[in-house]
Amino acid sequence: MAEKEEPIRFGILGCAEIARKLSRAIFLAPHAVLVAIGSRSLDKARRFIADNALALVRAVGSYDAVLDDPTIDAVYVPLPTGLHLTWAVAAAERRKHVLLEKPAALCVSDLDRILEACASNGVQFMDGSMWVHHPRTAKMREMISDSKRFGRVKTIHSSSSFLATPLFLENNIRVKPDLDSLGALGDLGWYCIGSILWAVDYQLPNTVTALPSLHLNQAGIILSCASSFHWEDGKVATFHCSFLSHVSMDLSVQGASGSLRVHDLAIPFREDSALFEFNCRAEFAELHIGWTRKPEEVVVASGLPQEALMVEEFAKQVQLMRSSRCPPTAKWPDISRKTQLVLDAVKRSIETEFKPVFL
Repeated sequence: MAEKEEPIRFGILGCAEIARKLSRAIFLAPHAVLVAIGSRSLDKARRFIADNALALVRAVGSYDAVLDDPTIDAVYVPLPTGLHLTWAVAAAERRKHVLLEKPAALCVSDLDRILEACASNGVQFMDGSMWVHHPRTAKMREMISDSKRFGRVKTIHSSSSFLATPLFLENNIRVKPDLDSLGALGDLGWYCIGSILWAVDYQLPNTVTALPSLHLNQAGIILSCASSFHWEDGKVATFHCSFLSHVSMDLSVQGASGSLRVHDLAIPFREDSALFEFNCRAEFAELHIGWTRKPEEVVVASGLPQEALMVEEFAKQVQLMRSSRCPPTAKWPDISRKTQLVLDAVKRSIETEFKPVFL
């Protein structure tokens, strides 16, 4: 009988709100276990553990102490983006596998340093884009890859937004230049850019042009922005991200023969299933008083929440590396780097008064 694999033992650096969600995800993932919460304040780590009923999880009074713990295999890093370079590199240098909250870095040069540290120390890297791991995403890929029913991808639009409170706009780390200087572009635009690249199988656009629908706060942080992408073969994509409008998590992909729409991409309406709309070869009805086909609702069940599926995929990859001595997979670092490259291009276009940036 094959020996049962030991679960991957996680530590978390910091007590951010998103860490509550990931601590639950680690608990739910069959091949992972949470053993430590690290904070610069030991009391804060203890409160986090108590508030979230994390039995048998240790409170640790520094990030370094988590990284120096030989019993910990991997770390989840939900720190502000401005701290990612320091602590992701430190984790990799201590041979800890790195699950890093998105956006991965402030710029691609910082991300390259993180990825180099992970590669040179033989540890796996993955960013925290949860929606990619939902089984709905695989089903959507299957359907837009159907050349007969969908055809070649022609246009894509993505939006991600929520209406921030005055308190958020005043005090949240995502509007502070010394903590998360990318603002809405990093926090929400990462989803938009990632979903557009996903729709074209991660083919980089040739041109990125930010649109002049830009809102900044007094510190120069992006509160709302939009951009367009163009490919040499004629594909076009647009996105809008904002802290200033009603919640949206939409993705629309049009092909030559079909179309696909999602209204809850980043956070599904339900944990146990998610749906999308698919339409194939629809036309206007006679006299243009309707459509010949209505969209089909495709429902995809999920045995675990998408964040637990993300942790599980990460943990199983680390187990595979441990058991077969294989190197880290390049899939996840490559996806993160392409997303960061395009995000950087949007930011550069904004900074040059909306001029096109060529990739």
